[in-house]
Amino acid sequence: MPDYTTAGNPGATGSDEVVDVLDDLLENARDGEYGFKACADEVNSTQLKQVFQDRASQCAAAASELAQLIRRLGGKVDDGGTVSGAMHRGWVHVKGSLGADSALSMLEECERGEDAAVARYRKALKAPIPADVRSVVERQAQGAQRNHDQIKALRDQMRAKA
Repeated sequence: MPDYTTAGNPGATGSDEVVDVLDDLLENARDGEYGFKACADEVNSTQLKQVFQDRASQCAAAASELAQLIRRLGGKVDDGGTVSGAMHRGWVHVKGSLGADSALSMLEECERGEDAAVARYRKALKAPIPADVRSVVERQAQGAQRNHDQIKALRDQMRAKA
């Protein structure tokens, strides 16, 4: 395992700081997983239900990968997502219970979540993290951007139909 201590390397980030960056991304991935599951539960469209379930699985895989990195670096893996993620999911459920579970409203909520995910990955990539960790974060950031772009394209299609 590489040594991530900062001793003798003033530009390096210690393992605690790397774990903090990864913790933020882990919360992000879990928020995405739970959020996409919530949308899959609420939306009526079979096609969108499958898209949301697929995205939830991808977020779960990203969370698992981040958790492994955190453990490898000696960090403790916390359970759950963020308060803002829980509020976002709550809003999805409220919309669903009020009958506002149109495909468009679910896609708009997902796009908001994906905007936040992409921003968190960009922030993480600005941190001085080790190359092996950076490669994982970069790959996941690309996946988050693809998710965002797909959700946005589906949202645009729904808007055009409305």
